[in-house]
Amino acid sequence: MSSLKSLGHHCGVLGLYSAEPRPLLPMAFFGLYSLQHRGQEAAGVAYFHEGIQTKKATGLVVQTLNHLAADTTPVRSVIGHTRYSTAGGSAQVNAQPIHIRCNRGEIAIAHNGNISNIHDLKEKLYKQGAIFQTTSDTEVIVHLLSRATPPDFEDALIEVLHQLRGAFSLVLLYEGRLYAVRDPYGFRPLYYGEKDGTHLIASETCSFTMLSIPTAGEVTPGEILVFSPQGRRRLPFSVPKPAHCVFELIYFARPDSDVFLRSVYQFRKKIGRALAEADPVQGDLVMPVPDSGNSAALGYAEARGIPFELGLTRNHFSGRSFTLPIQQQRELMVRMKLHPIKDVIEGKRVILVDDSLVRGTTSKILVKLLRESGAREIHLRLSAPEIKYPCFYGIDMPTRNELISNRFDPDSLAAEIGADSVLFLPLNKLKEVTEDSKAFCFACFSGDYPEELDQTNLKEIL
Repeated sequence: MSSLKSLGHHCGVLGLYSAEPRPLLPMAFFGLYSLQHRGQEAAGVAYFHEGIQTKKATGLVVQTLNHLAADTTPVRSVIGHTRYSTAGGSAQVNAQPIHIRCNRGEIAIAHNGNISNIHDLKEKLYKQGAIFQTTSDTEVIVHLLSRATPPDFEDALIEVLHQLRGAFSLVLLYEGRLYAVRDPYGFRPLYYGEKDGTHLIASETCSFTMLSIPTAGEVTPGEILVFSPQGRRRLPFSVPKPAHCVFELIYFARPDSDVFLRSVYQFRKKIGRALAEADPVQGDLVMPVPDSGNSAALGYAEARGIPFELGLTRNHFSGRSFTLPIQQQRELMVRMKLHPIKDVIEGKRVILVDDSLVRGTTSKILVKLLRESGAREIHLRLSAPEIKYPCFYGIDMPTRNELISNRFDPDSLAAEIGADSVLFLPLNKLKEVTEDSKAFCFACFSGDYPEELDQTNLKEIL
């Protein structure tokens, strides 16, 4: 088998459909713009106009797709994608949607998630002579579609979906129709809605707000939604076995979105309150790491009655620090992105709230910044439990030996990053806040995966 590493995706997907061709491309641009937080590496669209046309490139939506904002070409259907930056592979090659021509005609597909049995599927396809153009696991889906036995496209799609394991929220274009697919576990969110004959599919409800389209509901796990001139049709392909990714609520989704039928903002405030209930430490102020810690820090401050302060300001144009592996560059990026306000911090016992701790390198630099600004005590509080296991469903978690919570307990961790103390939200508290916890995946915290893992993934855990 090829040594190329297959890449999963924690990304944003979007689809628009109208039975009568209309200017959908500006809507696609603004809808993807609202999903920019789900992926900053590449963006693209595929739309049906005299066949499938595809536009995609590396960069932000506003850089790569800006021309769509004024494109009034009447089209019937369009899909879009924002790609999350992960390790390995060419960014340009892995930009989506993937658009192919095969024995079934033209197909375009965009994918949010990660196919957990990708190694077995690729091995099988290599033996059959498949030639891969990307290192993205999404490409496997189109290879399987071209090889599926049923002549009917929808029957072929169902046959392929039965071969896939893991996380896949998909949007597809075929012969002008739009298909929206969600895996039986519903790992990643996918919503739909309609206004004046225009149907919208999107990863988060913030896209519906942006486009002033009412949200009708979720695509059910194990379901295909088909949009065609005959209207919207539901096509179940598997029994739902919900295992929603709780990390969507903790970190990835936008605070103004609903995800898994829950308000992201309210959920984050609740886990902040739960964290406060578990914390005996006294502090002079509660301060978030912006922007990911904002809502939880508010909940924490309200529960403890401690003043909430924005002691760190964020430069929103500095890029993402975790894309730089070299420590010196990483520190520079953190200093470019986050700026302490000395007047707020000096001489204070600071309770610093962030969403989670992965490698710990950013937190170490942050603690150093706060010490330089005169903080008397620094108590790092995380609104997620300790991350100890890799994710095989589309979150870019590093290998186990890179996860700092596998190497240090909270006390040792505090010494390692220079904080006075470190406290994580207990897993049982997170499950209480989640309420219907049996419908969620907590595998990155517990190691209890919702499906049987293949040998490659088991080796990674061990």
